[in-house]
Amino acid sequence: MFPSKNKSINRWALVLALGFLLLFSIILGRFCYIVSAKEINDHNIIQFGENQWTQMKTKDADRGTIYDRNHRILAHDVPAYTVYAVLSEDMDDYVKDEDVEKTAKKLAPILDVEADKLASLMHKDRFQVEFGTAGKKLSYDKMKKIKALDLPGIHFKETSKRFYPNKSFSPYVIGFTKYDQTSDQQKGLMGLEQSLNQQLKAHDGQVTFEKTQDGVILADTKQTDVKANNGANAQLTLDYKIQTVLEESMSKVNQEYNPERMIGIVANPKTGEILAMSNRPTFNPNKRNVENYYNMAISTPYEPGSVMKTFTLAAAMNEGVWNGQATFDSGSYRISDNAPSIHDWRGNWGKINYRQGFIRSSNVAFSRVVDKQLGSKTFHEYLQKFGFTEKTGIDLPHEANSQINFKYPIDQVMTGFGQASAFTPIQIVQAATAIANDGQMMQPYVIDKVVDPDNQETLINHEPKSAGHPVSKQTAQNVRGLMRQVVANEDHGTGNDYQIEGYDIIGKTGTAQIPDKNGYMTGKNNYIFSFLGMAPKKDPELVVYIAVDRPEKGESESVSKVFRPVMKNSLQYMNIKPSKKDDQAKTVQVQDLQGKDINNAAKVLEKKGLNPVVIGTGKVTDQIPYSGSELLQGSKVILAGERDYHLPDLRGWSLSDSLKVADVLEMQLNLVGHGFVKQQQPKPDKAIKKGDDLVLNLETRDKKQAPESKDKKEE
Repeated sequence: MFPSKNKSINRWALVLALGFLLLFSIILGRFCYIVSAKEINDHNIIQFGENQWTQMKTKDADRGTIYDRNHRILAHDVPAYTVYAVLSEDMDDYVKDEDVEKTAKKLAPILDVEADKLASLMHKDRFQVEFGTAGKKLSYDKMKKIKALDLPGIHFKETSKRFYPNKSFSPYVIGFTKYDQTSDQQKGLMGLEQSLNQQLKAHDGQVTFEKTQDGVILADTKQTDVKANNGANAQLTLDYKIQTVLEESMSKVNQEYNPERMIGIVANPKTGEILAMSNRPTFNPNKRNVENYYNMAISTPYEPGSVMKTFTLAAAMNEGVWNGQATFDSGSYRISDNAPSIHDWRGNWGKINYRQGFIRSSNVAFSRVVDKQLGSKTFHEYLQKFGFTEKTGIDLPHEANSQINFKYPIDQVMTGFGQASAFTPIQIVQAATAIANDGQMMQPYVIDKVVDPDNQETLINHEPKSAGHPVSKQTAQNVRGLMRQVVANEDHGTGNDYQIEGYDIIGKTGTAQIPDKNGYMTGKNNYIFSFLGMAPKKDPELVVYIAVDRPEKGESESVSKVFRPVMKNSLQYMNIKPSKKDDQAKTVQVQDLQGKDINNAAKVLEKKGLNPVVIGTGKVTDQIPYSGSELLQGSKVILAGERDYHLPDLRGWSLSDSLKVADVLEMQLNLVGHGFVKQQQPKPDKAIKKGDDLVLNLETRDKKQAPESKDKKEE
């Protein structure tokens, strides 16, 4: 019995030993293969190991900032927040199953998402979840509201988003961005944000390092550091103050006259710099509530109307065929027996001279100039010289070209007084610089420079560039003389509404018909009303072009209500002296008061007939307007002291005077409405500091009421 049992045990022991030997051989063979090939299931074992102990962190970079000409921020990156919910029970702070519905219900109104949708996300079997686009790019205020709820398991990670602090401020020039998930960056979709996207976009950096499972960084191990590169900064030619007045004036007219569209451009004719550009309808780039994606100031050609007579006049003068004293029969004109009649806009003035024809804006006069004096060939050459046959080349995307109809004689003649052919507003402004700048035409531009903030390298640097010399200095001066009569001639001038006390405004009105399927639209207000103005006459520093399409009432009145405040405020802001000839009011030159006792400085201004507004105590640290400015008596001068700032009572003030206060105190201005100040926040006499927010509620002059007595306690 016992010997048989021992044999059985020995056999099983042998089998077991052989099994262990086979398993050991397999393991040893696999080990040798791994050591030799350094791979496991086609994965590099060294790479696999490195992935386990290597960590990467992203170093965020900011998209470039866009500034106005005086370095005021127009577009920049601001902190934003992504909210997420931790669901893992392994974490100390997580959303418990029984709290999901309650958490979703509290988050829903802030994120503007249905509570059921949020709850379904938080019921998923994941470590953590985000809430889609609704939970991304949250503002600081929204983040604080959610934090105040003190919800377990709800956390935030900080990112950034594009912000436009001035809201509807030349948005068609600046444009806007949209978050691109592919590149994990903001991408420009419109305006300069789009055309400068390559320069503005940021390049995130990253740091990689090796660590233990517990997160401890391993010493003497490989680390890589890729530097983050911020996007380049763009400085524009736009001027915040001029643009603000343009926006405010256009909003007021838009509300009062309800036109189909409006266009406004302010330019420096000596350089071609665009100081302001705006359209209506407009939009807020923070909300992206866009109705029309094209900048009408550069992308929409239309028949300009009688504004075009300015350039036809210049061509005739420059060719020596203009005789202002020669007479013609006004009323109607035919270039041939088979051609349709061309009519003057106001019937028949009888026999008048050509000089009066320009002042009264006679279509017949300029039909005859093109047909009988210039000739179509020479006229077309001047269209080319004035830049009307090609794009201006302005540094904005999607510029359109003109649409010149010159095939038939009737179209050639009608182009001379602003019908038949269509031009863009920016082409008109460029051509106007030749009249304002003694014959030298300047190419318009909006980008002053683009600079890399990391190494201060200038990537783009625009200098003023001549676009040609279509007419002589003498011709330009003679044209400006007749343009003055359009505004100043009270008997026959079509531009009387555009006069500004103290300044010799010059310009040309336009009333353009609008083509439709039947030829042209009919009806009293179915026109594009416009005005091309300059000032001062002797040496224009500004060109302002305003066009209003089909206002419900008011005709040219709607245009003047934009032009006059824009031109007046801009001239005063630029310290351009009123004309001695036209100005009957006494002007006073402001002296440099900085460093003087603020109360003594105020007395100096009072003696000169000015109205000092004292903000603070101590010595004068800043003043607006600056020294050397020429002001009409009674004008306000803002004086800022060293300390103890209290906000003055601005109720009843104009926007331009209110801007002086905001500027001297470096306040962040937020405007509601248009016109004169009705309410303000902070309230009058409230203690403030430089850089605080200032909210002004405005209303139009006809609704403006006198400010309440300062003795009356405010609610």
